[in-house]
Amino acid sequence: MTFGSRGGNYDDERLTPHTYDLPELPWQQTAGRIEPVTISILRFDARLEASGLGAGWQSRCDMTEAVRALLLDGHLVDVGDLVLHDASMDVRHPTHELTRAAAALRARRTALARKAPWPLSIDGLAALRGVAPMAEDKPARSKAKRPDPEDDEAYPLYANDADPWQAHFAEIDALLDRTSKVLAGEIPLPRSRSHLVYDPDQDEAEAEDLWLDVVHRTSGWPAIAAAAVAWNAWLDLNLYTRLPWLGLIMAAAILRARGLTAHLLPLAAGFKQSKFRPQGREGAAETLEGFCQVLEEALVLAHKDLDRLILARELMNRVTVKTRSNSRLPELVELFLSRPLVTVPLGAKLLKVTPKAIDLMLVQLGGALPRELTGRTRYRAWGIV
Repeated sequence: MTFGSRGGNYDDERLTPHTYDLPELPWQQTAGRIEPVTISILRFDARLEASGLGAGWQSRCDMTEAVRALLLDGHLVDVGDLVLHDASMDVRHPTHELTRAAAALRARRTALARKAPWPLSIDGLAALRGVAPMAEDKPARSKAKRPDPEDDEAYPLYANDADPWQAHFAEIDALLDRTSKVLAGEIPLPRSRSHLVYDPDQDEAEAEDLWLDVVHRTSGWPAIAAAAVAWNAWLDLNLYTRLPWLGLIMAAAILRARGLTAHLLPLAAGFKQSKFRPQGREGAAETLEGFCQVLEEALVLAHKDLDRLILARELMNRVTVKTRSNSRLPELVELFLSRPLVTVPLGAKLLKVTPKAIDLMLVQLGGALPRELTGRTRYRAWGIV
């Protein structure tokens, strides 16, 4: 059993085809548990904003969270492979697990790229899953035969142009533009619903509606309680069994949408460290207590990572203050602060300099250089650990 599924179905006595029964929380008992966790999240968010490392911390967190999410699902992915795959610099053929980790990374980035309430919508769920809207939601396409490119009436805008190939080039440009948007994750790819892979008896659209209804009905609850109930409902409804990491991302998105934090917290790391494992038999108070434990462990790890980043930045800034104004060394420092791992080819590509220039900057950092992670001569990598 993975951390994102309980194997439940719609015949469960708690579920009906048209509603999901919200648990009755003992508010007088749980208020004292929610308040300290809420204060801890607000303090971390304020500390992160004051440090000026919010973007770098979030970038590192997204990559490590993608790796931890696959680890919780029983698959091992090297964070270095994910960093290089994200930069389109794979040193080997990407594995199935690596592509799944890249999908988790893309989902976290997509959830952060838009305003907070957007992920908690039908369009948001479709984009985070990486699939296109259902056919009935898309405009009907004409099944008529494609017009003849040689027919002037088929392309009235280009009928009188001096260049007869302009219409063909316009079609190619439109195709290239759509391909670029698909690769960037702006337009999800349509996927077939094979009965060999997906359960034909499970109505995902109805489950989505039930879950979004839970989010709407808990909008007046405290943010942590609403996120805990939404995560529990996600597991009960058995949403997207092939994407078990998405439930924790949505729980983090709820905390962000409610204004508790401006970032996505590392809930997968907190879940891995905590002892809480939902089995479906917990009561409302036990579920909330378990989710609070996940948040506390996530905050501990987040504080430790932020401490490492602050210390590494102070050490490297002692070197950068002595450099010239046109030096690229500060950009290399920012690269170290935003990636779990940096190699010479990766730095050369992202900073648009030669590998020799990266080597010289690494020597210039001297004792402030982050720890070398590989210890090899042919493949060397450094990172803040």
